[in-house]
Amino acid sequence: MGKSTQVRRLADRLSELGISVVRTREPGGTPKAEAVRSFILQGKPESWGVGAEAVLFASARLDHVNQLIAPSLAEGKWVICDRFADSTRAYQGLTGGVDDKLIDALEYLALNGHTPDLTVILDMDPDIAFERVRKRAAEDGMPAIADRFEKEDLVFHRRLRDNFLAIAIANPGRCVVLSADTEEDVLTEAIWRAVLDHFPDLAREGLAG
Repeated sequence: MGKSTQVRRLADRLSELGISVVRTREPGGTPKAEAVRSFILQGKPESWGVGAEAVLFASARLDHVNQLIAPSLAEGKWVICDRFADSTRAYQGLTGGVDDKLIDALEYLALNGHTPDLTVILDMDPDIAFERVRKRAAEDGMPAIADRFEKEDLVFHRRLRDNFLAIAIANPGRCVVLSADTEEDVLTEAIWRAVLDHFPDLAREGLAG
């Protein structure tokens, strides 16, 4: 089960507690950002290099933050996003080799002070993840479809995993790493526990159930 399903489960659980939740994703979340998503994942800017990709992601994120995330937060809503700025730092920055100064500048511009309160990193050995994708494709009788990033080899994804874990280590107050190599219901509960640990008011006010 993927991230989007866990995002939906978390949003549903918070909604049951009377919390207004906005569920979104990156790249995407707004019409302009979704257009950039389609352009990138089709591999069209690949020949431009990872620096250009980082700029495109930041452009999509800027619109996403300004048009959806910031207004939602201003209305007192919770925002749950499938991927965010750490993905650009991990993919194009630490793994792709884009200079930290450019990544920092793009992040500063796009986020405009809207740093996540909690980032949950779902961790899995890339070898296991690739085998599951192949098995699922075989069971469905369909070839595995790879987008711009999924088609990268195992070496790339092992480096990427290490870099996401490095981001988590560098940001212990914000990041929680959970094993995605587990039963889906177990993972759902682990995510919920991480939310309660990070937002103790939920438990103190008796909202945890």
